[in-house]
Amino acid sequence: MAGNKCIGIASDRRFGARQQTVGMDMQRIFKINNRTLIGFGGLATDVATVYEDIKMKTDLYKLREDRDIKPRTFDSLVTNYLYSKRFGPFFIEPVIAGLEGDDHKPFLSGQDLIGMPVYTDNFVVVGTAESSLYGVCESFYKPNLEPDELAEVMAQCIVNATDRDCLSGYGAVIYILTPDRLIVKEVQGRHD
Repeated sequence: MAGNKCIGIASDRRFGARQQTVGMDMQRIFKINNRTLIGFGGLATDVATVYEDIKMKTDLYKLREDRDIKPRTFDSLVTNYLYSKRFGPFFIEPVIAGLEGDDHKPFLSGQDLIGMPVYTDNFVVVGTAESSLYGVCESFYKPNLEPDELAEVMAQCIVNATDRDCLSGYGAVIYILTPDRLIVKEVQGRHD
């Protein structure tokens, strides 16, 4: 979700196999650099595999270019990587969030499993609670939210949406990226 010179990305903590809950501490959001975050919905093993491959590619980019990769360039890297695997795709849906340029303009992109991106100025949702999240995010979202307001809106969105979905929940984690720092907040949710 985009804010005023800040961007947020949130995920629930449930790790499950169909209706069985295996764990309650699944990490799906990763920091790429001080301006870019990536989050994944989908199969846990593919999340780990894709993150490791993408992290290696961004580390090589930093060594070669002697600078961090920009969010829009990183989005293209992920798109190309996923499309190269289109005949045996990873079962993931990445969300890329970042701050671009000196004016710290929020950048948001969601992709499908073969890397087809969709760009937006407000919010992107993926995962099992996607249909619930759309409605809740449309209700709560306002443009130009400050970091604390953005964190509160995102917390309300994810808690309300996952309460309506039995395959999501067990708390959430919210990452708010500002030009100065990365704020990480834990949110309590239902545990049933």
